Amino acid sequence: MSEEALVTREQRGNIAVITLIYRPYNLLGPKLINAIVEQIEDAQKAGSRAIVLRSGLRHFSAGADLDIFDKRVAQVSGSTDAESRRLTGVEFLRFMELLPIPIIASVHGVCLGGGLELALCCDYIIAASSAKIGSVEATLGLHPLLGGIQRQVQRIGALRAKEMSMLARRYDAPTLEKWGLINLSVPEESLEKATMAIAEEFAQGPTLAHAATKELAHIAASEGVVAADEAMARVQAPIWASEDLKAGLASFRKNGPGLAKFAGH
Repeated sequence: MSEEALVTREQRGNIAVITLIYRPYNLLGPKLINAIVEQIEDAQKAGSRAIVLRSGLRHFSAGADLDIFDKRVAQVSGSTDAESRRLTGVEFLRFMELLPIPIIASVHGVCLGGGLELALCCDYIIAASSAKIGSVEATLGLHPLLGGIQRQVQRIGALRAKEMSMLARRYDAPTLEKWGLINLSVPEESLEKATMAIAEEFAQGPTLAHAATKELAHIAASEGVVAADEAMARVQAPIWASEDLKAGLASFRKNGPGLAKFAGH
């Protein structure tokens, strides 16, 4: 199967809808990661101001491609050197987290293991209330390999993160919304409409300011508040030269708050 067939991209105005169709279950590995990166880079080049990441199959992602693990076991090594990766797992998550465009994960079916790690590197997670979500790697004698543990700790604390990764349970979306691991759960029949409404809200916002927010949030979560404070002037500099700021100030003076129309530059 060619990489072009694993992922599709549809432009809906300034929103890129990226759909995973790697049959049968969107198993995460170098092939799918490479295809996602390629489509996201193309979405960025197309001027997208928000990206939706979703599945066109029954499940969002049932986890990792186990063939990769078999090869590593045969090598008695966790090395990824022979896997034809553009990015390592950590590099991929950072690529997603630092992309200067909001990414919305729209989850249905099962979202397990590496699939959950993929969702966790997005900026907003909306899930069907019927979705089953979990870190199930312990059932294989593993734990989350891409960085899921630390990203769970950031969101829900060490106790819940250890519960998820060590007990390998599948949780319903409303529970994980209450915990703060995902942003929103909605009825499955409402998922697409709700996803696009949220994506439109992101896409109509001040894109450069959103990019700065993403970077500062990443620095604060990774290095602490002091590091984020020290980076603020650098990260915020593009905002002061942006057309969006000028439009926002002009609209506020003329019409009051909340009515500005931003062009995204």
